[in-house]
Order: sequence, then C-alpha cells, then structure tokens
Amino acid sequence: MIKELRQQFNNSFSKEKYEAYVKQIDSLHPGALDFRNAETPIFIPKDFTKKMLDACEDIIDVITDEKFIALTERGIPKDIKIPNQKTHSHFIAFDFGICQNDSGGLEPQLIEMQGFPTLFAFQAFHSQITAAYANVPANFSPYLNGYDKASYLQLFKEIVVGDMDPEHVILLEIFPEQQKTRIDFYCTEEVLGIKTVCLTKLIAEGNKLFYDNNGIKTPIKRIYNRLIFDDLQKQEGLGEVIDLTKDYEVEWVPHPNWFYRISKFTLPFINNIYVPKTYFLNELKQVPADLENYVLKPLFSFAGMGVVIDVTQQDIDDVKDPENWILQRKVQYADVIETPDIPAKAEIRLFYFWKDGWARPKAVHNLSRLSKGKMIGTRYNKDKEWVGGTVAFFET
Repeated sequence: MIKELRQQFNNSFSKEKYEAYVKQIDSLHPGALDFRNAETPIFIPKDFTKKMLDACEDIIDVITDEKFIALTERGIPKDIKIPNQKTHSHFIAFDFGICQNDSGGLEPQLIEMQGFPTLFAFQAFHSQITAAYANVPANFSPYLNGYDKASYLQLFKEIVVGDMDPEHVILLEIFPEQQKTRIDFYCTEEVLGIKTVCLTKLIAEGNKLFYDNNGIKTPIKRIYNRLIFDDLQKQEGLGEVIDLTKDYEVEWVPHPNWFYRISKFTLPFINNIYVPKTYFLNELKQVPADLENYVLKPLFSFAGMGVVIDVTQQDIDDVKDPENWILQRKVQYADVIETPDIPAKAEIRLFYFWKDGWARPKAVHNLSRLSKGKMIGTRYNKDKEWVGGTVAFFET
C-alpha cells in the first residue's frame, strides 16, 4: 500500500530468500507449519490504520453497551450455551478487507469479527521473523498502542494464566495435532507454559475437570478455549465426549458464548461507514433489487462454509431458517498488492485484548492474509503464489 516500500521489497525479492524465510518459520516447531505463508508482508499507512481503529471503537461502543447481552442472546445456539459466562470476551478479532470505494480510493471494510482467539502466540514470532526478512523500516510495527513483542506476550500471559499455576490451565481443542493452526498451539505452550489438551482426553468427576499431565491426573481450573463448537458438531467418529454445557467448576478464557455474541450476528447492529450494511434475513422487509451486490451468510458456520457469493432470489427462497442467515452488502476487495503476476487482495485481522478490570479492549497486534481468489482462504487460492498468511506493518 506504500508504493516506495512495495517497490523496494519486490525488487529485492528472490525465491531463495523466500524459501529460507519459510524454513525459518517452520523451524519454530518443525513440521507444524500447515498453511501457506505468503511471500510478502503488507505495509499500512497511518491514515488507513486510523480508519480501522476508529471503526473498531464504534463497534466496541455497541459491545460495551448495557443492552448488548440482551441483543445477542438469540445468537447463541441453545444446545451449546455454556454456563458461567464472563462479563466480556478476553479476545476479539476484527477482519478488515482492503477495499476500493466508489471514488476509486482505498478504505477498510469489516468482513467479520469474532469474540475468539486466533494465532496470538505464533504471530509474535512470525512478525519478528518477517520484519527481518522484509527489511521493514524502524518506523513500522506489527503492534499497536505502543506494544512490542515482550509487552504483548506479557499481556497475553496475564490474561490467560494470570496468577494461576500454569499446570492448572490448558489450551482446549479437538484433535489439536490435526489442526492446520497447530503451530500456534505449540508456540502458546512455549510462551505460557501450559499444555494443549484434546476434548476427547478430558476427565470429568462430578463438577470438576481433569487431564493427564505426564501420568498425573491434574485439576483444570482455567481453559484457554480454541474449541469451535460449530466445527465440533461437524466432527464424525468422536465417540462419547464430555458435555461442556454442564456447570463445571472451571473458568473460560475467553468464554465460548462470546464466539457467538461477537460474530456475524453482531453486524446488523453496527452503524459505521467501514461496516457493510447487514440485515437478518428474517427481518428483511424487501429483498434488494441489486442482489448481485450482496452476500448471503449462515450465522452458524466456520471458515466461510455455506457462504453464497452470487446471490439469487432462489437462494433466498431456499433458506428454511431465515433467522439464522444474514444478507450483507458486498465489498469490493482492491487488487492492491503488486506481485510478479497478478495483484493480490488483502485482509487484515486486528487483535484486541481485554484484560479483567479494563473498561474496553485494546488493539495490540495483527495477522493478515493475501488472496487471488474470490474469497480469502486456502480453498480459494490453491496452486497460487504470493497468497496465504502474513502480517501487516503499521506506519508509526
């Protein structure tokens, strides 16, 4: 996005440098890097960063409003509502596309948000390696609000572990060794000193949970939750697993209910120029005449599953549960990143951390993704180069 830096990077790029870079990332935890790492980071000017952060503050105003809990109660599927919800989500991720507006300029547009963690630990190492690889100038940082690697990881540890003995804190996933993001689990173990535990390995006795910690049955007092219940319900051959909707004596960071409260479900309540107009399908008074300019999305899905990009009236008529779908104004991703063949589109995920005692969450770090397909994501970018996961560096 900053022409001079883009030209400098592209002119100095070589496949040999890139291969060495990916090898260095993989060496963090050999064999665990299971998603494509893009050839380039993104360089973000101050004014664009400010637009994203200002939009997030408007969204946070809605999230912190006293009416928000009541507004979003229906957003949590009844069969997976978990007891003992905290007053806030400890983590929020806001995904912004770099888009082209009507006058041809660039602007952020919110694509999605989640009251849920993402690759928090991995990105601390990834962004450091990327800064050296890309020779990023000193006045650019992947961090926000004055954070750096040390203070960011310290805050992460304070939120997840706090003053608790790490052996009583676990990262919870389903079949973690099979997840494409597992490199982040291993980085998290390294940073926080906690263990990753599969849902199938949890032990329940009464209202208490335990795990096998090197042969010792160890009480679980806090769960760093990476388990996506939408994804869990699609798993086959699980056998009997613990019902987490029961009232166990355990703290959640973040609590699973926030995954649904702060999500696609929240979008219709937001009024900001950088948030596409969104409607609950069952509350739509009139179907827009220009349906080609909208996207149809199921509320309860993960990783873009079920999204209808080229919407027709028939698609809308076929929906049997319109209360569980949204119709969202399409955004025009800009072909903004120059590459050796065709330009790439880009999306920036801002990390917000919300420590207990804070009135509001704070922006701290990011990850970014490049795409040359219709949507951001692996299935739309097979056999392409200069696509995949990366990091944005913000002008300071």
